[in-house]
Amino acid sequence: MPTPQRRLAVADVETFVREQCFAPAQGGLVGLELERHLIATDRGTGAIDHPAVRQATAAIGALPGQSRITYEPGGQLEVSSPPRSGPSAACAGLTSDLAVVDPVVTSLGVDLAAVGLHPDGHDDLVVGGPRYVAMATYLDEAGPCGRTMMCSTAALQVNLDIGDDRSQSQRWRLVHQLGPVLLAAFANSPLGDCPDGWRSGRAAAWAGIDPTRTSPAADGARDPAAAWVRYVLEARVMLIRASDERFVPILDALPFARWLDVGHELGFPTIDDLEYHLGTLFPPVRARGWLELRMIDSLPHPWWTVAAAVCAALLDDPEAAERAGRATVATGELWGEAARHGLAHPGLATAARSCFAAALDALPRLEADLSTLAAVAAFSDRFVERGRCPADETFERRRSAIGVDRQLAVSWN
Repeated sequence: MPTPQRRLAVADVETFVREQCFAPAQGGLVGLELERHLIATDRGTGAIDHPAVRQATAAIGALPGQSRITYEPGGQLEVSSPPRSGPSAACAGLTSDLAVVDPVVTSLGVDLAAVGLHPDGHDDLVVGGPRYVAMATYLDEAGPCGRTMMCSTAALQVNLDIGDDRSQSQRWRLVHQLGPVLLAAFANSPLGDCPDGWRSGRAAAWAGIDPTRTSPAADGARDPAAAWVRYVLEARVMLIRASDERFVPILDALPFARWLDVGHELGFPTIDDLEYHLGTLFPPVRARGWLELRMIDSLPHPWWTVAAAVCAALLDDPEAAERAGRATVATGELWGEAARHGLAHPGLATAARSCFAAALDALPRLEADLSTLAAVAAFSDRFVERGRCPADETFERRRSAIGVDRQLAVSWN
């Protein structure tokens, strides 16, 4: 919480970022965070008892794969795995935990929708508390997309090692360059209030809120930590913790650098306030001591395993990384095109085909199991080679008047 006297300087921010956000780490570890929407099985008359769902999942206790269960503001269920060595181990651990969690939830008359936007859309803060209320107040100033982001979006986050001193700049540059291709290939949210035609309405919602905290950071080709420091300093302060139970939304633009320099009526930031500020930044790639890839829509099984495997292969296998880097030189800035068009964009489609081919070649070298290889190959054949993404199947259902499923088909044969 803030103090009356200045405690931090820009140099302290840089030291913290370098020591905490960019602490050297070897490649190879993969962590996964899968968010899904809760949908009443009886959508006509049913209602979800969110406290009962949270109580039931809390009673599960320790999961076999050691994942954590948390909830987003709109009630989205998130299951987060610990880091594992390689994509197959990470996927196996999360799969085992979902096999425990999902029956508990569905037994309460609740379906789990693995799509980027809630099929019906809502802006109710199901998970309340002063922090989320303050966050909603801040985001409401910019329009409805903030509430949509908080309450109606769901993602798959893939966490990879940030690399050692020699590889950090290359990994940081490559993951930003890859971002639009990953967004386009796995786009899975043509729903909600965003403009019709968006393959990733989730990404469109994110683009509609405070750009100082959601735009991509600079690729930082030579010094990614310095690029992240600039991003942190230039981002607006979302809220200030005045006490454990009082969070004050900062509606007048206050970049963190200015808060350091001139303070606020609530005081000057401490190192804890810096850490809290870092947790309110939501670019498509975030440095947290690891690389957090945030651009991928929530996906059903086994498609989320495909996204995890492809991300790991393209970042952790040197040959695949080189091929992916060459393939995405011309597409690294096409975030908006990726969200709207998916792989219908010719340049993104070409880059995605090259990246998936590189990933398929690399996965055996990463000791991926046969089920992972089969899933990646099937996804590539079904979508990537045809210039399509999962959202396209939902568009086709809509056009043919069959209707939109709560969850895209699990079958991938």
